[in-house]
Amino acid sequence: MLNKKPNWQSAGRQYRVNEQIRSAQVDVIDEDGTRLGILPTRQAIDLAYEKNIDLVEVSPLSDTPVCKIMDYGKFLYQQRRSQQKNKVLDTKGVRLTFKMGQHDLDIRKAQAEKFLSKGHKVRVELRLRGREKAFRNQAKELITNFINQLSTGYKADKSIEIMGPTLSILIYKK
Repeated sequence: MLNKKPNWQSAGRQYRVNEQIRSAQVDVIDEDGTRLGILPTRQAIDLAYEKNIDLVEVSPLSDTPVCKIMDYGKFLYQQRRSQQKNKVLDTKGVRLTFKMGQHDLDIRKAQAEKFLSKGHKVRVELRLRGREKAFRNQAKELITNFINQLSTGYKADKSIEIMGPTLSILIYKK
């Protein structure tokens, strides 16, 4: 909707809009994607004002800058959404202990399911301390029971890895 002063901080890349376009002539593309040809900048801005949307300079580096008639606010919103979708998903961690109570396990389970529902991978770790190291088999059972309690639709990477006093396994969406 007719943006005269766009918010530059919200955009990763700065686009010139309406009166900010400095070129004498621009190559204009309509909001439908049809090319209108090379027009004087003033005429292109007037055309955008008639449609009550903005003229945005999308490619300033060409001989005649390419401008598109579109809603600038909607364009910035779509740019931000596409950047969010391109984010690399992290591996989140859930750490268990050998003597953990049932309520604490339920909280960790909910936390792991939240991470998995967002698309992250989850590494479940259990660190054995002191005399707990003698009970590796029971620790494996604890991790296996924890994974079995998770709702369906998730898959464990491999068998449980043992690295020193730490047992871990990676879980992800199927």
